[in-house]
Amino acid sequence: NNVTKFLLAMGTTTDFGIDLDDVVFRHSMVTLDGELMWPPPPLPEQPKPQPKKVKAVEQQEEPADPFWTQASNVALTTGGLIALAGVGVSVPASWVGNMTVFSLSTLVGYQVVLAVSPALHTPLMSVTNAISGSVIVGGLLLTGGGIYPTKPSQILAIGSVLMASINIAGGFHVTGRMLDMFKKGDGTEVPQYNYLWAVPALVWSGLYVTARLLGGYKGMDSLSYLTGSMFCIFSIAGLSTQESSRLGNSLGKVGIFIGVVTTLTQLYGKVDPWTYAQIAIAIFGGGAVGLTIAERVEVTGLPQLVAGFHSVVGLAAVVVSFAQYINEVNMFVHSPIGNIQRVAIFLGSVIGGVTFTGSLVAFMKLNGNWKSDALQLPCRDFINILGGAAVVGLFGTYMYFPPSLNVGLVELSVATAISFFEGWHLTDSIGGADMPVVITVLNSYSGWALVAEGFMLQNNMLLIVGSLIGSSGAILTWIMCKAMNRSIISVIFGGLGTAKGPQMAIEGEATVVDLDDVVQELISAKKVIIVPGYGLAVAQGQYPVAEMVARLRAHKVEVAFAIHPVAGRMPGQLNVLLAEANIPYDIVFEMDEINDQFEGADVALVIGANDTVNCAAEDDPNSPIAGMPVLKVWLAQKCIVLKRSLATGYAGVENPVFYKPNTNMLLGDAKKNCTALSEKIHAAYHDDMEKLH
Repeated sequence: NNVTKFLLAMGTTTDFGIDLDDVVFRHSMVTLDGELMWPPPPLPEQPKPQPKKVKAVEQQEEPADPFWTQASNVALTTGGLIALAGVGVSVPASWVGNMTVFSLSTLVGYQVVLAVSPALHTPLMSVTNAISGSVIVGGLLLTGGGIYPTKPSQILAIGSVLMASINIAGGFHVTGRMLDMFKKGDGTEVPQYNYLWAVPALVWSGLYVTARLLGGYKGMDSLSYLTGSMFCIFSIAGLSTQESSRLGNSLGKVGIFIGVVTTLTQLYGKVDPWTYAQIAIAIFGGGAVGLTIAERVEVTGLPQLVAGFHSVVGLAAVVVSFAQYINEVNMFVHSPIGNIQRVAIFLGSVIGGVTFTGSLVAFMKLNGNWKSDALQLPCRDFINILGGAAVVGLFGTYMYFPPSLNVGLVELSVATAISFFEGWHLTDSIGGADMPVVITVLNSYSGWALVAEGFMLQNNMLLIVGSLIGSSGAILTWIMCKAMNRSIISVIFGGLGTAKGPQMAIEGEATVVDLDDVVQELISAKKVIIVPGYGLAVAQGQYPVAEMVARLRAHKVEVAFAIHPVAGRMPGQLNVLLAEANIPYDIVFEMDEINDQFEGADVALVIGANDTVNCAAEDDPNSPIAGMPVLKVWLAQKCIVLKRSLATGYAGVENPVFYKPNTNMLLGDAKKNCTALSEKIHAAYHDDMEKLH
């Protein structure tokens, strides 16, 4: 191939010439027109490489006074204890027990979720979505009427059961699909036989039903809910590693199954037996819808699927809150915890309302049905404050006056309507680049709505599972914001970062190359690090990338993948995308694990990523993304960027990496280019083998 190019460079049959000023021609020439041309003149001396500039070590700030650091922590803790004592003397003793369950569950959830592998954050959100379907417990407790509901509260209750069933079946099924994509690097999989966990689920359910119905042991209710909750906690814990992740999904199913069986058993003797037929229709009908949706969704559709399921949970929480108010309004005056239940109903309606419309907007933005740009209404912060103040005012009148069915429903309806508006406005005012954070925030909201329902119904399972989901979403939000060097307040109320001053001018021109140039770089390399971005997901280019990687690895090229925490549209989406194409997870690394390896890499291949590889985050203190941790692809010997165009990313910030001397740009559709690269790499290796033979 090289010899052919050399001969063609000298000319054709009609136009032939030799350029003796060309170093390659001159050093290849032995004789010319009978004259001996060997040896060639020595090459001009190359200038010595300049030593690398070492950045001056920034002067570190003086460490804080350890006394005042400790004193501030002690002051915060003391203040919290005083507030806790105030709560203890102002509420009924029975509610203190619920508060204890809630607090401990939140702490447990924090510890369990923090141990989840970053690569499994997408399955984590999916399984918490499924577990949040435990809102079905509240709906089931309020059902009745026989073969069909006969009261408004019963209609609302069975509706929530239907919606929760969609969430449960769809959430667990899509989680299973995602986890099945992850493969071991050696191609072997140890059978897990997780279907055997149906045995303890059925055994416990049988023991509980027998003790409850035949023995009359009502204390078994709390114990059974606790058992179901523990399985849900174990479910999240199972996602700490790929090896135990499928087990975690199965344990979550066991937990929800036990919760549903416990609730159905409690209904025995309290409702018309035909009510069970009504419930069965709702559960199996909703489950069929959820399974159908989860089976059809593509990997690129996972973010919007999660957002869609969030909206279902939010609406179900609203519906259960209204049903509980209608059902119990006459009991609030006489119940020692009546006011606490009223507070929980109000909070459940408002939080559920924000979750519902916020998730719908997120779904439409991610699905392309709604513009991804941030909505910029005049005085948008004032609008949010005004809406919040209106909700607080309604809460005051709602709690001040004695409970009344008509007046209370009007107040709840207006507050819920405002929360619907706030959910839409807050989410629509956030740009597409912040969608990973929005998804995690909504995930947290759905958990806290479940907690409110737990206080409302005095149900420990809802308290435990809601705390688990709420803390899960909160931790993921913290991780996302840390990865973007942003605060949650700036995300929710401020949109994308803004420039702090004049930004550094970008020097140089982008070097655009063709496929053959990229192929030569890749097959000549010893180590290649691939950085995928959302552009790869949109182009569905993971399969040709997998083929290309397999061919490079077969010819002893070391290949690794580098994943940024906010790559894609939700945490861990790119990990799932690569797993779908059977790329071994043992060559996929998080940013903190691989960022130091770029300097030793021959090629950094960026596919569909932009803001996450932007060196302006480190070099330009006035950049809108200044301080955001990024993947240092520019440190590789050669950086090759596959991108549709030189346009900016979601953050709207120019990327100086594209104009660096060691960067080559291959423009065009990611899938087509990756397919062509894979084919040309295969052809190049095939030609080399033929030459050897």
